[in-house]
Amino acid sequence: MDRRTRIVIVDDHAMVREGIALILSMYEDVEVVGEAADGKEAIEKVNELFPDVVVMDIAMPGIGGLEATAEILKKHPGVRVLVLSQYDDKEYVSRFLKAGVSGYILKKAVGGELINAIRGVRDGGFYLSPSIASAVVDGYLGKGPPKVEDPLEKITLREREIIKLIAEGKSYKEIASFLDISVKTVVTHHTHIAEKLNTHSRAELIKFAIQKGIIRLDSPDN
Repeated sequence: MDRRTRIVIVDDHAMVREGIALILSMYEDVEVVGEAADGKEAIEKVNELFPDVVVMDIAMPGIGGLEATAEILKKHPGVRVLVLSQYDDKEYVSRFLKAGVSGYILKKAVGGELINAIRGVRDGGFYLSPSIASAVVDGYLGKGPPKVEDPLEKITLREREIIKLIAEGKSYKEIASFLDISVKTVVTHHTHIAEKLNTHSRAELIKFAIQKGIIRLDSPDN
């Protein structure tokens, strides 16, 4: 390429971001132009910096990786999003593929694989860590147990954001402020969520959020 590939790193742990930036500094054809600690900041950084590739974590406070990815690709379809996570769950991978990411790799494989993945998606390709590629292919070929309808499929991205923030203990007012919507709109979203998921309490919604990985009890290691 005639210029270096511009990268934005998104992860809620500063040490992880610094580690990724250090690895990438070893290669002359890439340049880290920005970092973000959560999905909301990631959207702002992409709007400001127009990177070529976003290296995206999954579980983060506030707006998570999936919601941020959808928003980024809606506004900037030319940006390539490469998910970097410790989670190799096929359900996670499938959701991000449906959102339009260009690749999904595991943190345990970071190093040479990361730069190869970045170069691959930068040039319009697609990259999956070898350890999860076979499971994804099997899923698309219809192998394995019959697919059971996932209640999460009924939920919009905005509703998913609301679920995440409620499960994190935010009040309606705090959620409204964070998402820049009215309290009435938050309440309406919550009502629709309760109807779709048949949840009758905050505890049930939190349980659903944990089961579906919308929030993680072990998020410090994500």
